[in-house]
Amino acid sequence: MKIIFAGTPVFAATALEGLIHAGHQIVMVLTQPDRPAGRGMKTVASAVKVLAQQQHLAILQPITLRTPEIQAQLEALRADVMIVAAYGLILPQAVLDIPCQGCLNIHASILPRWRGAAPIQRALLAGDGRTGITIMQMNAGLDTGNILLQHEMKIASDDSTQSLHDRLSLLGALSIVEALAQLQQGKLVPVVQNETEACYANKITKTEAEIDWRLPAEQIDRVVRAFNPTPGAYTSFQGMVIKIWQAKIIAGESRQPGEIVAISREGIVVACGSGLLQVEMLQKPGGRKMNVADFLTGNNFHPGECFTPVNFS
Repeated sequence: MKIIFAGTPVFAATALEGLIHAGHQIVMVLTQPDRPAGRGMKTVASAVKVLAQQQHLAILQPITLRTPEIQAQLEALRADVMIVAAYGLILPQAVLDIPCQGCLNIHASILPRWRGAAPIQRALLAGDGRTGITIMQMNAGLDTGNILLQHEMKIASDDSTQSLHDRLSLLGALSIVEALAQLQQGKLVPVVQNETEACYANKITKTEAEIDWRLPAEQIDRVVRAFNPTPGAYTSFQGMVIKIWQAKIIAGESRQPGEIVAISREGIVVACGSGLLQVEMLQKPGGRKMNVADFLTGNNFHPGECFTPVNFS
């Protein structure tokens, strides 16, 4: 099939690679403009652009799809379908109408649950047991189009956003290739979403990643996993912001929330609102991520001391 592909991060690049290997003709790749990133704030190309360049594909990086010039350029491609995965720009109705078989979106949740920008993080924060991939026929709404294909996946108790993202990326690539095969065979049956089951995965904010030790250990564990790899769950110790990258719930009676109960090479045990959390990997400002054994070599923590709220004022 002749495909216009629109996507930006690794999640989308994995899908694009799957489409290429399946033999589809990618007539144009749309991706976000290059932007500064990292500590040095150097201009960086998106993962999709890097792959498209390697495959010698045509690339467009518009800041909007609402201009007549861009729309005319896309229309001239006479694409069969447009595939969208974590693109980052709203598709106006004029663009949705261009491909003869419409625009298909690869979404990392089982719609209608977790429509919106951060479905993986929201599923982890909510303690969901399952997630998956939905291939959806796009319309003008926010992830409200008809469902064409879905595949579910179990969320493991130790899954982080990174590990879940990586598995969902592969499932997304397999799912879109399967959906296009069924589309060509006329086997896709659109299913209207049940609006009573819909909920929204709002964009993540940095303040959500601050650990509130008054919460149950189970909920704090979700925060740590949901905000790995970004922005990283954080707390304060003696005025220093500490990021916590890995932890696990352990048995025991809680004490004052945030109090360090025990310290060993395996972890720093911290009291929560209920239950205990063993911190196993952490990072101080300007440092690298370390396991507890390495971290304690140059940093002193003692039982009875406390992690406290962060004050940026």
